[in-house]
Amino acid sequence: MACDRIPPSRHRVRALAASVAALALTTAATAAAFAATPASAASLPKGHDVSSHQKNVDWPGARAKGARFVYIKATESTTYRNPYFDQQYNGSREAGIRRGAYHFALPDRSSGARQAAYFVSHGGTWTADGWTLPPALDVEYDPYDRKHKCYGLSTSRMIEWIRSFSDELKRETGRRPVIYTTTNWWNLCTGGSGAFAADHALWIARHGSADAGTLPAGWSSWTFWQYDNSGSLPGDQNLFNGSAGRLKAFSLGR
Repeated sequence: MACDRIPPSRHRVRALAASVAALALTTAATAAAFAATPASAASLPKGHDVSSHQKNVDWPGARAKGARFVYIKATESTTYRNPYFDQQYNGSREAGIRRGAYHFALPDRSSGARQAAYFVSHGGTWTADGWTLPPALDVEYDPYDRKHKCYGLSTSRMIEWIRSFSDELKRETGRRPVIYTTTNWWNLCTGGSGAFAADHALWIARHGSADAGTLPAGWSSWTFWQYDNSGSLPGDQNLFNGSAGRLKAFSLGR
């Protein structure tokens, strides 16, 4: 994921760069392999996520390239809304792509409930129309202060913050948020909490890997996997862990 107001903060796997440097004759083939859908999940529905970095997206083009779902950044904290959100959110739907909104959490700025309310009022809604994915919470390393990866919050306070966000979102929309995170961040900043796995779908970020790897504490499976930050679709590349029919059912809340 990305913060729109500074260079994106991403969790990249660096081993690829080292191997490419060592194997100059196979650079093109290696890069293509990592940009493609992981072979172990090639049959799953493909999707992507975008923010203001992608600006006005060519949605019919994305649909033609295989996009079946997309998550779109709506808000950050309680002071920012993606200026391209309307084009991205409405355009994707018009092109026949299931879409949902996500919020980039800054837990040191205000309460979870307050950020959830801001998110809902600026695009983070849900309706059981079969085309709207449940809203998502992007919670990861602090991009504004690399020394405080957990926003200065203790593990117990971080758990309380996430719960506050989730409860408010559920109260306003009827759905719990999908939680986007990395295994390392979750285990570090929540102390490996298993409190959310039972009723929150997991959107795991793990790039440059043949599979989603070890999941955060509590989850035994992922719903979405962000496997690369570039590829054939605009923005980050994702997969849904199920059939096309299951993706529709998930959007309906079933």
